Amino acid sequence: MTIPILYEDGEALVIDKPAGLPVDRPRRGGPSLDDHLDELKLGFQRRPMPVHRLDTDTSGCLLLARNPKALKRFNKAFEDRLVGKTYLAVIDAEPSETSGTIELSLSKISSAEKGWRMIAAKKGKPAISHWELLETIGEGDRKRSLIRFRPETGRTHQLRVHALLGLGAPLLGDPVYGPVRGQNKGAPRTMLHAETITVERDGKPTITARAPFPEDFVRAGLSDPGPAPIAGCEAAPDSPDNDG
Repeated sequence: MTIPILYEDGEALVIDKPAGLPVDRPRRGGPSLDDHLDELKLGFQRRPMPVHRLDTDTSGCLLLARNPKALKRFNKAFEDRLVGKTYLAVIDAEPSETSGTIELSLSKISSAEKGWRMIAAKKGKPAISHWELLETIGEGDRKRSLIRFRPETGRTHQLRVHALLGLGAPLLGDPVYGPVRGQNKGAPRTMLHAETITVERDGKPTITARAPFPEDFVRAGLSDPGPAPIAGCEAAPDSPDNDG
């Protein structure tokens, strides 16, 4: 597997992370992004380090720092809301509106039967996602829509829960929040794609990258919407498993 590089300079790489590839090594073992970091040195002595995380199923833009100083600066950029992202998502429904903002605070729960997941909770951490409808195909009760999300915060599974509770339908293929827990019903993976990332930097050009429209989104019947507007900035991620 060759990891596509979307942006490169002396302190940063942005890669197009393939769907199904975990960023961190799974506890049970198996392939992960770590297997590819040596080939991503690209002549540098150090291996690049992921600055943030994407869920295993999520494809698209992932920022890597090429040295410890850059990692520290990029972490601070997240804290200072100097990082913007957009995501593309597929749901098997048509929203009642064409755009909006979802504000649902999120909290983590766990049970022996269902494992851990995120739920909306008044005492949870604030989570805000802006969204717009890009395309709807199909008729009647067999409609499918392409949504562009711009998260203002970066909570764990934020977009997955906001799609379910804010748009009224889970992301297509989501095995946790979908209609059949543990199954990727309707798609081989959770249909979420980290479309763009921007990182503002003092004294250096803004990092800007866009990941190509995924082939499995095309197979699902959706069309490439073209370049997104420049992403606004989001809050710092609070977990290694956020969307993004």
